[in-house]
Amino acid sequence: FTNSRCVASLSEHTQAVWDLAYHDMGDFVASASMDHSAKLWDLIAGKCKSTFRGHVDSINSICFQPYSNNICTGSGDKTISLWDCRSGLCIQSLYGHKNSINSVAFAMTGDVIASGDADGIVRLWDVRMVAEICTAPAGPHACNAVAFDPSGRRLAACSDDGQVRMFAFDKGELNLVQPMLGHSDAVQCGVFDKKGKFLVTGGSDATMRMWC
Repeated sequence: FTNSRCVASLSEHTQAVWDLAYHDMGDFVASASMDHSAKLWDLIAGKCKSTFRGHVDSINSICFQPYSNNICTGSGDKTISLWDCRSGLCIQSLYGHKNSINSVAFAMTGDVIASGDADGIVRLWDVRMVAEICTAPAGPHACNAVAFDPSGRRLAACSDDGQVRMFAFDKGELNLVQPMLGHSDAVQCGVFDKKGKFLVTGGSDATMRMWC
């Protein structure tokens, strides 16, 4: 970043790009867009490798399934889709949310997806069984982001009400550990460090906060 210059511009989406995700290998980035599509980009070649179509509303969130060639998308059409990057085909669809899905996240084990929606509902999904595991309220305001810690046993839900709710995932259930108060406006995003000791959140109050 010493030169602070743009070295490439990728512009095949026709509307706003809401989310990005890097593949573990680092050569590919997936993008989620308001144009109802997701794309896989080859950063070495500087071009789109695949386009994933099937959602009928904005794709708001995207992530890679760990150690695989699959990506997961969450959409305003209330569905979650899992896509095979090699074929470009949808291999799973998950139904259950009653409002727009704002965020999706994979546990590092690769077998559980978390999702948060505009009603403030968090759901966990079993990828192998293609079924819902459990739900938990993180509202009544919208859940803007969900994030697993590296162990997959803790889940943070970032809410429009300014709270971060930490859940423990155990025996197929999500149990609220405690709400974390500090932001004075909506919490928009959150990320755990690689060891799972800290959670950093960003909010509409123009602050980032570190929790432990």
